[in-house]
Amino acid sequence: MVVQQYRDGGGARAARALAVAGVIAVTAGCVGAGGGSAGGSGGDGGGGSHASGQRAVAAERPLDTLDRAADVLAEAGGAEARTSMETAAGGTRVTIRGQGTYDFRTQTGRLKVVLPTDAAGADDHRPITELLAPGALYMKNRGAGVPDDKWVRIDTTTLKDGNLLTGGVTDPMAAAELLRDAGDVTYVGKSELAGVRVHHYRGVADLNRAARAASPQSRGALSAAAKGFSRDAVPFDAYLDDEGRLRKVRHRFTFAAEGQEATEVTVVSTLLLYGFGAPVTVTLPDEGDIYTGEIRQG
Repeated sequence: MVVQQYRDGGGARAARALAVAGVIAVTAGCVGAGGGSAGGSGGDGGGGSHASGQRAVAAERPLDTLDRAADVLAEAGGAEARTSMETAAGGTRVTIRGQGTYDFRTQTGRLKVVLPTDAAGADDHRPITELLAPGALYMKNRGAGVPDDKWVRIDTTTLKDGNLLTGGVTDPMAAAELLRDAGDVTYVGKSELAGVRVHHYRGVADLNRAARAASPQSRGALSAAAKGFSRDAVPFDAYLDDEGRLRKVRHRFTFAAEGQEATEVTVVSTLLLYGFGAPVTVTLPDEGDIYTGEIRQG
């Protein structure tokens, strides 16, 4: 995992630096989702039932249910998304939040990411616009010397975290793909999320196995993450509705921070999906709108 080196040794400062790294430095990605829900309204969000009728999710084998989660989302098409990432280092926590829409058929989305004031500072506290596409992340208003009217394009297959953390948002499709071929999966039980009955599963994702089982569009980035993380195991809690649609998933990533002995960084990334069937329009920037100059390292 690529994490910028920190020489100050202070836990609070390290956590702030890690949080900013994901959205301010091209080569680093550490930001987090809180231990609770990813925020706000959930609502059933429409989308209707599948033609095959409601799936008896709880009655199925947990592995079968989770293996199909990404495919079911692709059938559902677009959805609204809220995200939250929480970075913990040295006893200090920093949270970054996002909101937008994502199309699971095309694996494209548009999200607005908000940095906490204590991470970016008042001057750089503008929301960052992110466009997600297979193999690519586009960021605008990211600071670090990038002109306000320019985008930065990052090849997610070259990121050592596969864009699971770098953008401050775990790519929604990647979050679902991580559930494929998971281990130690148990069915926790039924609960309610924003007025919708959901089925709670707990398990441990394996980055290598998930990358091999992922769709072709996601495989490159997840393969990069499988090589870049020091730990393949990623504990998760996933909540699926009666139709097998992923409504909420929380992953816990842990790795060693470079430059600090015996310092472990935990990033908890939460994705909340609702409003299924929502229209999603993503127009990728023209080449002339993409910044190719030097980016300051925070």
